Amino acid sequence: MDKKPMLNTREVARLLNINEKMVYSLITEKGLPATKVTGKWLFPRHLVEQWVENQTVNYPKPSQALPPYHGLLIIAGSNDILLDRTIYLFNSQYPEHLAVFGNLGSMGGIRALRRNLCHVASSHLLQENEDEYNFGFASRELNQMPAVINFCRREQGLIVQKGNPKKIQSIRDLGRGDICIVNRALGTGTRLLLDMELQRAGINGNELKGYGQEVEKHLDVGLEVLSGKADAGSGIRVVAGILGLEFIPLRWERFDLLISKDRFFDHGIQLFLGLLHEEAFRKIAEELEGYDLSLCGKMVFPQEASKRIEVEE
Repeated sequence: MDKKPMLNTREVARLLNINEKMVYSLITEKGLPATKVTGKWLFPRHLVEQWVENQTVNYPKPSQALPPYHGLLIIAGSNDILLDRTIYLFNSQYPEHLAVFGNLGSMGGIRALRRNLCHVASSHLLQENEDEYNFGFASRELNQMPAVINFCRREQGLIVQKGNPKKIQSIRDLGRGDICIVNRALGTGTRLLLDMELQRAGINGNELKGYGQEVEKHLDVGLEVLSGKADAGSGIRVVAGILGLEFIPLRWERFDLLISKDRFFDHGIQLFLGLLHEEAFRKIAEELEGYDLSLCGKMVFPQEASKRIEVEE
């Protein structure tokens, strides 16, 4: 099968086994990813395939449930510096328990939750309305919506070399031709944000130098820039602060913890959530740049429960 990165309308229609007129309807009514270049629609193949997967319903139920909690807390999903340090704090404060993290990206974490491979999924997937996070993705992937607790808000942007020698000011500058970037993998919230920003700027990501160079963690993005292998990379402000690099802000985002409702009151989960209200955790966050804890520890879904908690407080 032809795996070229950009498809035209006829090729998308063939891929989806529909007529071309239906393709235009899917763009306007269902959010099929597309960009208009020189008056013609083009479709990034990887985004079309991701869109198809996100539309899938009636996933088969897992063959077996996650074992009862016996001291091992499994968190999977999006990587974050503050989350890493909170896991370390948890393991130090509760030595009879063990928290481990699987770096799968936001979408990978939600899918691990669906397959009963973890207790908690960490995610920051920006929805098409560019206002909410995670809810739409979780509702499509999971048979039942999980409880969603905010872990933090954090600042996303472009990490660039110290002194910003290439004078990068915005996403649009990435398309100049003299810029080499480093990228995150598909399924990560950071990659999703970058692709949305590139599309808004009218830039074909596949034409950018380094677009196909993917790394696993935010810190890896910073190290690529620090070493001079890349001029810029999409990531979080805290990495730029740690490595002494420059940062060009794009937006503040909500970074959430998704927890299956039937496991929400497991002892380890409640201990971990309890840490978010303790001074030791807050002190760690204060020492790092680019974090906002105004929503931290609050339930953002279901909203009925969130409102009830606010009234009780």
